Amino acid sequence: MLASLCDVLHPARRGGYAVGLFNTVNLEMARGVIAAAEELRSPVIIGTAEVLLPFAPLDALTWFLLPLAQQATVPVVVHFDHGLTFERCMEALKLGIRSIMFDCSQASLEENTRKVRELTRIAHAFGANVEAELGHVGLGIDSAETLESHYTDPKQVETYVKATGVDALAIAAGTAHGPYHGKPCLDFGRIEKIASLTDVPLVLHGGSGLSDEDFRRAIACGISKINIFTDINEAAAAGAASALQVKGAAGTQLMMEQIRAVREAAMAKMRLFGSCGKA
Repeated sequence: MLASLCDVLHPARRGGYAVGLFNTVNLEMARGVIAAAEELRSPVIIGTAEVLLPFAPLDALTWFLLPLAQQATVPVVVHFDHGLTFERCMEALKLGIRSIMFDCSQASLEENTRKVRELTRIAHAFGANVEAELGHVGLGIDSAETLESHYTDPKQVETYVKATGVDALAIAAGTAHGPYHGKPCLDFGRIEKIASLTDVPLVLHGGSGLSDEDFRRAIACGISKINIFTDINEAAAAGAASALQVKGAAGTQLMMEQIRAVREAAMAKMRLFGSCGKA
């Protein structure tokens, strides 16, 4: 069933578990993630990010992501992640996506607030939910010092949430996008402090590559949504490689192995996040 971001994140916040966002840039990945959610009776979020659009255009993705969500037997949110421009976010809304992450995290606090407030006002008129980012989640290749310089400032959280009206807040506390080139070191105290200052569900970006203990502690400190792409992207590749080892393998075998591998990887994360049986 097609669900909103608030539909799945508010129960997660109250229940002390997290819901995974799995960016799914083709039909095989989407089928694998939804199959995992249905087997484990877990709510789930699927979608794509603006940086992934070269691999699959937004309009093409919505042709199958929205029907798959509608037909699923568990709550499925279709989400546009890291929208970098107002125009792309508006395109997503017009295509029927009702969960938008507008990423203005590299702008000044004043500009970030102004832009997100305006999009949130419009998105709410569409019946959509908005996630924003305060602080800036960098890249796995960044140094620990660089990442820390962009951590979310707890003193800004209440004012930002009130001024923008956002429905979910991504925070920077030590995670990074893409593969890590060193051991990630999360500031759990910062996560806990921010969670104590707002009722808006908190989001952890850059989840792929963290340890199981990192995930558990982050959720215990107040994280309600965790973004995953690298892990299932690598699982899809491994599934295809496995199929190619079979003599005479064809494209259909690659597709089925990708679905299987993504399903298993997504199930492992859902179990870890505590969302199983919450649908």
